[in-house]
Amino acid sequence: MTGRGLARRDEIFAIYGAGLIQGVALVTFPAASSVFTSAGQYGLSGTQYGGMFVPQAIAAIVSSLLGAGLSRRLAARHIYLLGLAANLLAMALLVASQAVMQDQTMAYGVLLVATGCLGAGFGLTVPTLNTFAAAFFPRRTDTALLVLNALLGSGTALAPVLVTLFIGLGAWWGLPVVVGALILGLLAFSARLALNLRPQASEDETRHKRPGLPPQFWVFAAFALLYGVCETMNGNWASIYMARQLHASTAQASLALAVFWGMVTAGRILFAVIEKWLPERTVCQFLPLLLAAGFIVTGCLGPTHQTLGILAFALGGLGCSALLPLVISFGQAQLKTIAASVAGLLIAFYQIGYGIAAFGVGPLQAQLGWGLGTIYGGTSVVAVALALIAALVARRQPSSFTEKRDESQR
Repeated sequence: MTGRGLARRDEIFAIYGAGLIQGVALVTFPAASSVFTSAGQYGLSGTQYGGMFVPQAIAAIVSSLLGAGLSRRLAARHIYLLGLAANLLAMALLVASQAVMQDQTMAYGVLLVATGCLGAGFGLTVPTLNTFAAAFFPRRTDTALLVLNALLGSGTALAPVLVTLFIGLGAWWGLPVVVGALILGLLAFSARLALNLRPQASEDETRHKRPGLPPQFWVFAAFALLYGVCETMNGNWASIYMARQLHASTAQASLALAVFWGMVTAGRILFAVIEKWLPERTVCQFLPLLLAAGFIVTGCLGPTHQTLGILAFALGGLGCSALLPLVISFGQAQLKTIAASVAGLLIAFYQIGYGIAAFGVGPLQAQLGWGLGTIYGGTSVVAVALALIAALVARRQPSSFTEKRDESQR
């Protein structure tokens, strides 16, 4: 293998490894929900727990939009490294919050800053990782993005398992310590790589020095926002729902969250493998219906249905699986005038949905008296709306990216 080939191999390893580590970091906070809401630990209320993720959503939105603009002027390598550094700071602050846990006000303030740093890291890193993956494999962009997001999903599935292990050892904070060490190692490894890829503007972008947002973009934005609501209802509230609504044990609650993210990952791998037989546009239209079914089942469960709860979250995970990477791929293919900015912009709207679901559940419970079961059942309406928008998103998409490429090469 030539020197350039070895260098590219290292770059691919770094980018895809970052996807895995980013996934673990992203779910470290929700995975530790039992610690944050325990009276013997941080003692946060449902509203405080949900509010903890507001800085994360805001920072992710701002950094995604900022990164989309910076990508036209700044090397993607710098954006990527800055995102890793923000993630590292988030883990350090999470560990530091343990030292001031007895002062709830101070501890909560540290947690808010920590989630803000995590949001900034996510908003800078994930769109850049998508850009690198697409550039590394330009002839299989859809598959490259699905694999990258499958690794990110693998990380999200690992976090609940790892936090359960560390809680069992009496040191829940071991998870952010391990994640921080991995990020530090990845930073050291990536710093020596060229990663000099600068996102290439399309012909349409070059022709328009200041391209505006095409009307069709808002369809994709609405899809990303609604998807963010649906994913976050599962990803941030699954453990608390299992513990409070279904009276599940800590292990069962963690298992439900791990199964959700595990199915997200499995679905992304599955649909990447079978893309030749099952068109991506069909997948995009079908998955929101699975997601709606998962919410309906979840909303109907009672205190003795712990196993069914785990299975319902598995169904929700499969429903979520390929939707975000597919909408990014579809957006980059269809929105030619802003192709280089699509990933960052859609991640920003996804984070708006994340913020709505992460924070909105607490006030619905406190002010309207809604139970989590009612909220889950109601979210099925959001999933149905997502299915309707999916029909618009996929309407102009070729039956498969492979078919499209083959036609262009004839």
